[in-house]
Amino acid sequence: MSAAGTAVELDPDVAQAAIEHCYEQGWSDGLPLVPATRPLVDRFLATTSRAADEVIGHMPQVDREVTVELAAINAAMAGCKPEYFPVVLAAWDALMRERAAKGGGWQSTSGPAPLIIVNGPIREELGFNSTGGVFGPGFRPNATVARAIGLIVRNAFGVVPHELEQATQGLPGRWSICFGENEEESPWEPLAASLGTPGNAVTTTLLRTCEYVDNRHTTDPEQLLADFADTIGRSGSWIFKHAGAGVILCPEHANLLAGAGYSREDVQNWLAEHSGRTTDALARAGKDLAEEGVRRPGDGEGSDVFQRTIPEGAERGVIVAVAGARTAGISMVVRYFADWSGTSVPIEGAGA
Repeated sequence: MSAAGTAVELDPDVAQAAIEHCYEQGWSDGLPLVPATRPLVDRFLATTSRAADEVIGHMPQVDREVTVELAAINAAMAGCKPEYFPVVLAAWDALMRERAAKGGGWQSTSGPAPLIIVNGPIREELGFNSTGGVFGPGFRPNATVARAIGLIVRNAFGVVPHELEQATQGLPGRWSICFGENEEESPWEPLAASLGTPGNAVTTTLLRTCEYVDNRHTTDPEQLLADFADTIGRSGSWIFKHAGAGVILCPEHANLLAGAGYSREDVQNWLAEHSGRTTDALARAGKDLAEEGVRRPGDGEGSDVFQRTIPEGAERGVIVAVAGARTAGISMVVRYFADWSGTSVPIEGAGA
C-alpha cells in the first residue's frame, strides 16, 4: 500500500531482473541481494554524522579502501534496514581494531568468521536476538549486520573465494555470527560495560571456529569449568605456541557460576589456568614442540608437563559473555583467529 492508502502494483519480473543484475556484477555472496538504489543508500547515510567519503578501512596488501558510502551500499545490499547502519559501522570499526582484520586475516587459509556481540538498549530497539538460537538464523538484524560485514570485505577489499580468499575449507557461518548479549539474564555487567564502554556498543574479534559444550546435569561449578577448559585445550586448534579463546555462556551456566561466587574475572582466570594439554598428549598429535612459536613434533620430553593454551598474563583476553535461552545447559566455546583487542566500540546515536 502507498502512503495514501491506494494499492501499489509490484512487478516481480523487474525485481528479479535487478537481483540477477547484482549476481552478474559479482557482488553477491551467493544469496540474492537488495538492489542499492541512490535513495535507499542516502537513507543509510542519513543515520550517521560521518562523511560519505570518510575512509574507514584499508587493506594494504592490495591497496584497497572502504568508505562510509561503500559500507552503506553493502549494508543495503545485505538486507539491513537503514537504522541498522550505525551498528554495522561500529562492528566494522571494532574489527579494524583487531590486528588480524587489518592484515591478512580475511585471506587466511582458516577462513575466519567475525564474532559480533551487541550490547545496550539498541538490542531491543532494533530486534536483535539475544536469547534462544543466537548462533542460528531467524532474525533480520543478526543476519544482515553480519552479512553486511562479509559483503564489505568482498566488494570493497575484493576478497572473493578462489581468488584473494584462500580458505582451505572455511568456517560454517562465516558471515552470520552476530547477536545481542542477554543482559537481562546475565549475573554480571554487560560485556561492553566491563570493557569501559557502557550502553550501546559492539565487541568483535575474528574466530577460527566455535564449539558447543553440552553440560546440563552438573551443579558443581568446577566440573562445569573443567568441561569448558577441556574443550578449549584440545590440540586441534593449536597452530602456534598458544591460542586464544572465550566462552559464550548460556544463562543457566552463567548463573550457576555466579551463584557459586564466580565473577567474570574469576571465570577468565580459571579457564586460562586450566586449559591445555600435557606434553605427552600433544606429542600424540605431533604438536608438543612450539619452536619459533609454531607447533610441530618434538621428542615428547617432559611428558607430564602441562602446556597452557592461554599464556600467563592473557587472562583478560578471555571473552566471557552471556547469550542464549534457559532451555538447557548448553554454551559455546569460541576460538580466536589470532588475538583479541579487548575493546568495544560505541554505537553512534540511538541513545548510545
